[in-house]
Amino acid sequence: MEKSFLVNGKEYHVLKLLGYGKSGYSYLAEYEENLVVLKKIHHEPCSYYTFGDKLDAEKYNYGRILNTNIRMPKMYEIDFENEIIIKEYIDGPTIYDLVLNDEMQDVYLEQVREMADLAKKHNLNIDYFPTNYCLRK
Repeated sequence: MEKSFLVNGKEYHVLKLLGYGKSGYSYLAEYEENLVVLKKIHHEPCSYYTFGDKLDAEKYNYGRILNTNIRMPKMYEIDFENEIIIKEYIDGPTIYDLVLNDEMQDVYLEQVREMADLAKKHNLNIDYFPTNYCLRK
């Protein structure tokens, strides 16, 4: 995939599409030999969800989660003009992949339960879709 994005004056080279969801497309990208996730916001309609400003929502929700003990990838920067977020890349299988390959372990489910308890305690609604979670190697 030959594609690049200019993000706050820095050129990120896309290596592959990681996935897409309600708010954007996530790509594995490289900048100065560092791997990151580049999330490009899209404005495709979603019949079951109403959006406000997606970038503001991402920034706001990141800050809320940051104030808990829930582990998540670091958010490095936001380019509001180009509607792009740069996040930490975690090199590991998704929970979806682990289930698919019959490699799921009880300890992973326990971690999700702990995360859900923390989210509930802080009145957070987290998207528990299994491709959203990676096992850090």
